[in-house]
Formats: sequence, structure tokens, C-alpha cells
Amino acid sequence: MAEHLGLSEAISRYVQDGDTVALEGFTHLIPFAAGHEIIRQQKRDLTVSRMTPDLIYDQLIGAGCVRKLLFSWGGNPGVGSLYRFRDAVENGWPVPLELEEHSHAGLTNRYVAGASGMPFTVMKGYLGNSLGEIASHVRFLDCPFTGETVAAVRALNPDTGILHAQRADRAGNVQLWGISGVFREVAMASGRVIVTVEEVVDVLDRRPGDFVMPSMAVTAVCEVPQGARPSYVQDYYERDNDLYRKWPEMSRDRDTFLAWLDESVMGA
Repeated sequence: MAEHLGLSEAISRYVQDGDTVALEGFTHLIPFAAGHEIIRQQKRDLTVSRMTPDLIYDQLIGAGCVRKLLFSWGGNPGVGSLYRFRDAVENGWPVPLELEEHSHAGLTNRYVAGASGMPFTVMKGYLGNSLGEIASHVRFLDCPFTGETVAAVRALNPDTGILHAQRADRAGNVQLWGISGVFREVAMASGRVIVTVEEVVDVLDRRPGDFVMPSMAVTAVCEVPQGARPSYVQDYYERDNDLYRKWPEMSRDRDTFLAWLDESVMGA
């Protein structure tokens, strides 16, 4: 059953050096506050996964937290490159970054396999392209029923999944609505699950299109208002597009980035 913890304690307890950590959230509900706490606690040698790593992963990489990135698209959405990501790949600064590239469907299916307790799952993607031929997490096999060739992708079971949602109740049940991405899959695939929420309430009144993650599937709930900024949270606040547009000038130069990190994250 989920326990209510402060964010600092949850990260200290459930994210350890060398862990595999998934910080997911698709377009909105990106757990920026949790990522910043990982940076403040100077976690190291992490393998991190995310379908669409954007600014928070650029910051984690630039802070030296990340050894390996599992991803299916990376960039500053609508703007361009992630310069801390590029610097780590091209120059090994601040530490070399190993990459494992997926398609969206491929990484999603790795989470699905992990959530299902299976060693792998099969899909029709990766057929006829070079990624499927060179990726260590992909194999091809013949269907035992039809003989059709399909791609098999290895299960992904993060040590810790970190997610953001709108609300939780005092029993630790978590409520989310809007674009859900792979929230369910990561929660069920991960060994430990930290969910930051905008607010804790007595009763979860239902919303159109919502779902509730039961307390038994969550390790820790942390009440962190504004915990997804500068991404948006449906019905709470909008995306800070101005910050996304300014991020290249804040992150392109190493010293400028480190000054921003010291002022905006380490000093927070």
C-alpha cells in the first residue's frame, strides 16, 4: 500500500545509484520536481528510460546523473536540440552517455512485457528496418500458429518508476485524466513506484476519461503542487512555452547551464 512521503525522502529511499529509473509523462504530467530532487541528491550512474526525453532529461544528463538513456525520441519539442544530451554523446561531458534507441511502439511494448510479468512480447514493428537488425533488445521469431515473422522485444522492469498525476486520496489511490501515455504500464512494470501529485484530497470525484491507480500499485505518494512545471497538467496549469523556447540559450554553453543549475535547482 502506498505511503505518503515528502519528495526528498521518497527519492532518497527509492532511487539508488546505478538504478534503472523511468520518469514518464507524455506531453503533460512530466515529473520535473522529482527529476530536480534526483539532481539535488546527486544520484549517479543511472540508466533512465523515457519515450520522449525532453528538458528534464537534458538537465539530468547535464548534472551528471545519467550513464545510459533508453528512449524513442529526444529533443526540445517544437524548438530543437537538447544541448546537454548532445554534449554528453559527442564529447562525454560531464560523463559519457550510452544510448539505446527504440520506436515508440517498441519501448511501450517493453513496458507492457514488464507489466505482464513476461520476459518479452511480440509486435509487428521493426520489420524491414535497420533499427530492428542492430538493436540488442529486439529479436525476430516465427509465430508458432501462422509462421509469420514478428519482432520480439525484451521486457523492461525499471527499479523505480516516477510519475506525476493530478490527485491522490489519503489512502494513496492516484487519479489521472488527460493524456496518460504509458502511466499504467510503467507503474505495473516497475519494482517501486513514486507518484507526485498536485494535491491530496479526501475524495476522488470522477472526471471524464479518468482512471484511478489503486494504492496497492503505488509505493509512495508525494504531494508536490506545480510538480510538473514547465510541462502542463490538464485542468491545473498550462505549459510554460516561454521556458522551452529559452532553454537552448540557457543550456547550449556548459558554464551557462551550470550557473542555471546552481541557481534554479541546487539552490531551490
